[in-house]
Amino acid sequence: MNRTEILVSGFGGQGVVLLGQILSTAAVYEELFTTMLISHGTETRGGYVRSQIVLSGSPIDSPVVETPDYFCAMSKSAYTKFGSLVQHGTIIFDPGYIEPIQGAGVQHSPLPARDIAVKELGREIFANIIFLGRLGQQLQGAISKESFLKALAARIPKLIEQNSRAFELGYTFEI
Repeated sequence: MNRTEILVSGFGGQGVVLLGQILSTAAVYEELFTTMLISHGTETRGGYVRSQIVLSGSPIDSPVVETPDYFCAMSKSAYTKFGSLVQHGTIIFDPGYIEPIQGAGVQHSPLPARDIAVKELGREIFANIIFLGRLGQQLQGAISKESFLKALAARIPKLIEQNSRAFELGYTFEI
């Protein structure tokens, strides 16, 4: 696997860090090299949160995501702040929060994760796992669905059934 850069950002309480941890754990199960950096505002909840994940088949020289291959924009402020970093990748965004600005070389992929979570699982808390499922679908050549589900169960031992369903909803989502 070549170096793949993934940026996930939203506001505090959306599970941005947890999504990155599960993704990195799944990559380790596939014997990939992975790094993760997190940053956040000073607010306890509601401020911005960002996870930078790098995946590679060889050692990683820098953990910094400079030109993301994938950007999960979970809030409008995240999209506004980091969307311009994506030059030739895919931006997965929740249209309930974001109206995308089309750019050359950038693919926008809407994923109404919050609405799906509420409709299918009764709680918007599962939206981050729906985003994870969509990333899993995008990364299926490098990380198996089984590794994602194993990592999900390892990181969140409670609510395994609901989280597995949320992952599947994102994984099978079609525009």
